[in-house]
Order: sequence, then structure tokens, then C-alpha cells
Amino acid sequence: MNRTLKLTSAATAAIPRVIMITLTCIYAFSGLFGHDPWKNDDAQGFGSMWMVAHGNLHDIVFPHISGRDVLVGPPLPYWIGGLSIQILGSTIGAVNAARLVSGLCFIAAALLIWYATYLLGRRSEVQPMAFAFGGQPSPTAFGRTIADGALLIFIACIGLAIKVHEASPLLLELFGICLLIFGMTRSLGKSIQGGAMIGLALGVIALSGSLTGALMLSVGSVMSLTLGQVKISRVGLCVLVLCFGLMLSIWPFTWYWTGASSDHIHQAIDVWLGPFALHKISSLGVLSDLATDFWTSTWPVWPLFFWSVYVCSKSDRTIWRSPHVFIPLCVCGSQFIPLLFSIDLNEHTLLLLTPPMSILGAFGLPFLRRGLISFIDWLAMLSFTALAIFIWLIWFAKLTGYPAATADNIQRFIPGFIAHFDLLDLIFALIITLIWIFIVRWRVSRAPREIWRCLVISASGTTLMWVLMMTLWLPTINYAKTYQIVAQHFAQALPKNARCIDSRFLGDAQLASFVFFTQLPLQDDESCDYMLTHNQEEAKSSARLNHQRLKMIWEDRRDSDRDERLRLYQILENK
Repeated sequence: MNRTLKLTSAATAAIPRVIMITLTCIYAFSGLFGHDPWKNDDAQGFGSMWMVAHGNLHDIVFPHISGRDVLVGPPLPYWIGGLSIQILGSTIGAVNAARLVSGLCFIAAALLIWYATYLLGRRSEVQPMAFAFGGQPSPTAFGRTIADGALLIFIACIGLAIKVHEASPLLLELFGICLLIFGMTRSLGKSIQGGAMIGLALGVIALSGSLTGALMLSVGSVMSLTLGQVKISRVGLCVLVLCFGLMLSIWPFTWYWTGASSDHIHQAIDVWLGPFALHKISSLGVLSDLATDFWTSTWPVWPLFFWSVYVCSKSDRTIWRSPHVFIPLCVCGSQFIPLLFSIDLNEHTLLLLTPPMSILGAFGLPFLRRGLISFIDWLAMLSFTALAIFIWLIWFAKLTGYPAATADNIQRFIPGFIAHFDLLDLIFALIITLIWIFIVRWRVSRAPREIWRCLVISASGTTLMWVLMMTLWLPTINYAKTYQIVAQHFAQALPKNARCIDSRFLGDAQLASFVFFTQLPLQDDESCDYMLTHNQEEAKSSARLNHQRLKMIWEDRRDSDRDERLRLYQILENK
């Protein structure tokens, strides 16, 4: 029992299940459907899934983008996305089917975060102090309230908004992290079941991210199961190792089964181990990247996480071995160490830290000072209200041309875009805005005692922001981030006698989009008689090296990107 925490039962009133489920589903599915693959990660991920769905056995075993025989990563996300395209592509469209996997993975991850926190929150060592005449919350009520808080923290994370709505391997890896935490929590009472979940989760992480990261997380899991108060039986540990080993053997078995070449196997091993450099940390480059990206990508998760760590530092030393502290910290530490040696530190890797940080951050909510709660509430309320007004103002200016200065700025940034009125989008935007007004009025007019009260505004505001953008701004964003129009122009300009188009100097997202929209024979082959490129200097250098001349056939760009120039050259031999 936590003798420093005093709470009444009124402070642990749970949010109705229907509200939590509705909020999660609205956030997960808004913006998933009804638009093209977007630059960059979305188009690249979809292109690889589309290739798995329509390619041969080699394309399935070694996922890649059509025309570029370069492995994009471990195969599990692309296998599942390709299977979804095969099953649902003809019904809801290939792009929608690929992104559906992302939405389902996010909902599963959110459910696992809630239930893992609920199990940890019911434990005796975290319960508030019992009063002499009763009135303290029951373990079940306290666990549900803390779980609600963890889920709201997770949904409120600003950096997740775009990433969880893309056809990206991030979502399956995120699900694996959440399943790992749930399995470690489940092993507290059901050792065999928990061991199976941990082994399965580590396998999912290895087959969607990197083997090195999965191995580091396995070390963290073992530490948590041995050094902390989390205990697992020998049978459970054997089940863990067996499940993890079986999952790891799936991909190498496909190499043997298909008779893959040694070159492809070596490439797969290199990709699977991950791009790490032991000298990276010594250069302090990764620390500067963390200093600039971590705070914005994981807001508002990190303030609550560090607050919980501070609260633990003021408590009894034994609290560090408690499962609700030790499990999230072990998972965070196991992810953070390989992150320091990563060659390419990006938002993807940072967002994988949010599940354990959200769980530990939730246990610090009961200790928040009233002034800090008010600051978080007012900051979120003012920020998201201003952002909502801005979104509505831009939408109104696009449709009506008023205010004129705003409409002119929009036209300057996105030339050629013509706004169209959509009644259904307007209705959804109005509904979500009215709900936001109701939530703000509820929070301002009352003084709720629930410990999750400071997160309602933040989580609802993040959802408001995303839904408004995916209704009022979706046509504009799609116009700015799709290659469909420029790909159609390219297909019209390409001579009919073109047998193949060299795509070596295209980015992955560009190549995936052009292949999908045009169905033309683009491939990384310098023997082709035509070349499509966005890098003029590299194309000319290649032509000089091969004693060739380039004749420009076509040039174009996306209207929203002034720096990117796409050019089609005919390759001629020097006489």
C-alpha cells in the first residue's frame, strides 16, 4: 500500500467505457481512408505492401518496391498489409486495405496499454492509504482510473497523429511493444500465459523492426523478470524462449524454402540487424538529434513520465523494484540503448518509447499539484481552441475567398488547387467541434476531482485537431502530398515505344507512387532507353560516365513542392 497517497473514491471515478472506445476508434480511423498514398513513409510502405500482394514468391520473402530490388525491412508488416490488400483490396481499395492494418494495430495497442496499466494499478503496493472510516477507492476502481489516464496520455501524444495513420511498419512494431508490456504484466499472475505473450511480442518486434532491438528488449524482459518483483516460473521462461525462437525462425525458413541467393540473404541479415554504428554516440550527434526531436514528438507524454520518475525518487527505494515502475523503465531503457547507436534517429524510433512512458506517467497523475493541473488544462484548451479556429478559418477562406489575404496565401502555397464543398465532411467537422465545446464547458464550469481530469482536454484536443484536418483539410493535404497528378502527366508524355524507364535516381516514395499510379515499367536499370529522375546532376554524371547523351522529353513538379523537379530523359548513345 502507498502510504503517501491519499485519495477518495470520488477521485477514481472511471470514464464510461463507451466514451473511451469511441474516442479511440474516432482517432484511429479518421484520415485512414479516402486519399492517395502520401509522401514519404506512407507511399513507401504502401508500395512494398502492394508489391507483396501482386508479386511472386521472391517479392513476398524479400519485400521491396516494384522496380527496385532493395529490401525495405523485416517482412511481417508487409506480409500483413499485402494479405489485407489481397482480401479487401477489391472491396475497399488497395490503399484503404493497407491502411486498415494500421488502424487495427493502433486500437489493439491502445487496448493492451489500458489493460496492462489496469493490472498494474490493482496491485496492493500502489493502492492509496486506507482511511479509518473507509471512503478510499477499491483496487479495481483505482486500477481502472490509472488505466484511463494511461490511454488518454497515449492518445494525446502529438507525434503519433500522422504516423499512426500511415501504411507504415511502425504500427506493428508499436503493437509489439504494447504486447511485450502486457505479457510482462500478465506474467505476474499467469506465468505460462505471460511467457507466451512476451515471446510472441519479441518475435513481432524482430520481424517488424530490427533483430538487435528485439534482442535488447529480451534482455530488458529478463532483467524485469529476475531483478524486479516480477517473477516467472521455469516453465513460463521455457515457453517464452520457445515462442521467441519459433517467431525468429519464420523468415530464415522462407529463405531456405525458396532457395534464396546468398546476396539476398546477406542483404536481409544486414537490414535485420539494423543500421548501427558504435562510434555514433561518441560524436554526440544522436544527443543533439534527441535534444531537438524528442520533446516535440512525445509531448505531452514526457513531462508526465519524468514527473512520475521524480515522484518515485522521493519515495521509498523499494518502489523501483515494483512492477508498475520497473517494467516500463526496463522497456524504455532497452529501447534507448540501441537508439543511441542508431545511424538514423527519426521520429519512428522515438514514438516507440511512448507506450512505456505513458504507463509510468499515469501513475504520477495522483501526485500532480493543483496548479500544474490547471496549467496543463489551460495550455491545452487555449492551444487546441486556437488551432481549431485556424483550421476553420483556412477552410472558409479556401471556399469563399474571404479573407482575401488568407485566400491569396493559400493559393500561393498550393497553386492550382480548387476547393470543393463536401456536406458530409462539414457535418463531421461540426459534430467534433460541438463535442469539443461541450468538453471545454464541462471542464471550465466544474471542478472535477478525478485524477485523469487534466488529460481530457489534451486527448480530446489532439483528436479534434486530427479529425478537423482529415475532414476540412483532407482534399488540400491530399493535393499537396500525392504524386497522382504529376504521374498522370508523366504517363501522357512518355513515348509509346518506351520499353523500360530507369528509376535509379528516384526516391522510394516517388518510385512507389509512380509505379502504382501509372503501372509503367519503371526499374533501376541503367540499360533502359529512358530515365525518370528528380536529381538532374546525378543523371548527367551517370550519362557522362556511360558515354551517353540525355534528351529531355518532359519536366514537371507537384504544385505544392517548388524544389522538386521531375524530368524524363531519352538516353542516346554518343556518336
